[in-house]
Amino acid sequence: MNNQAIEAGLRKTLGELEERLTKVRSDMSKGHSADFAEQVTERENDEVLEGIAAETQASISDIRAALSRIHDGTYGVCIRCGRAINAERLTAVPETALCMTCASA
Repeated sequence: MNNQAIEAGLRKTLGELEERLTKVRSDMSKGHSADFAEQVTERENDEVLEGIAAETQASISDIRAALSRIHDGTYGVCIRCGRAINAERLTAVPETALCMTCASA
């Protein structure tokens, strides 16, 4: 497993997610219309944006944790059981911290 390539991919994804989060937060900070009917739609949109922001922040945290594991030499080791994480799983979900067995539990 080439940790340099994995790290580069994680850093690229991290940058994209941070950019997305900035845009979402910017959209969330916009004021609402004076029109009541329009406010209803805007508030529904705010709820969707809040969900997107929360998911994006969670992904950012997962990627930062994976980068930390790369640097401390524990990348690819399940944080729950200590066994090696399958290479296919790491390729599919490079930020994963759990092997399939622990992720399924």
